Amino acid sequence: MTGIIFNLLEEAVTRRFGAGAWAAMLARLDVGGYLPFDQYPDDELFRLLGALPVAPEMNAEERLRWFGRAAVPLLAERYPLIFAPHQSAESFLLTLNAILHPGGEPPSDVDAGPLDLEVLEVDPPGGIVLGYRSVRRLCALAEGFVTGTADYYGEQVLIQQPRCMLHGEERCALVCTFAPAA
Repeated sequence: MTGIIFNLLEEAVTRRFGAGAWAAMLARLDVGGYLPFDQYPDDELFRLLGALPVAPEMNAEERLRWFGRAAVPLLAERYPLIFAPHQSAESFLLTLNAILHPGGEPPSDVDAGPLDLEVLEVDPPGGIVLGYRSVRRLCALAEGFVTGTADYYGEQVLIQQPRCMLHGEERCALVCTFAPAA
């Protein structure tokens, strides 16, 4: 997994819990810092998520969702030109493939394979179906990103997942319905 993900996690933890919390997590797990474009083992991310200073009853999927949600405003700060043209989460999410794979085809990560993402509009407007497939099976992280995107655009989102790789399906389907925040 790329160091950029670890850098986002560091910033999310530091903003939410303080710099001391991140330093304590690194010390507890006996790991060092992360360079943005280096690759790190996937299990190291899961170990860090397990050490988050959040409610102990949060399971791994809830921790992934927390991280995905917390990462979106950080991404918006780093890449404002990607977020600025959009007025809604739906509009932004419909451009995900162009953002993640500007050359068209997703690059293949030697260890993890390509991320296969499909974003479709649904009728009536106000929702999308996000098809997700990856050997990493991080659909909970994708849910967190969707929720964080809705937060960013001042919306609420209802996410249903009728198909999930964690339950034997070939790919996940996240059905996302958006509404203005109350």
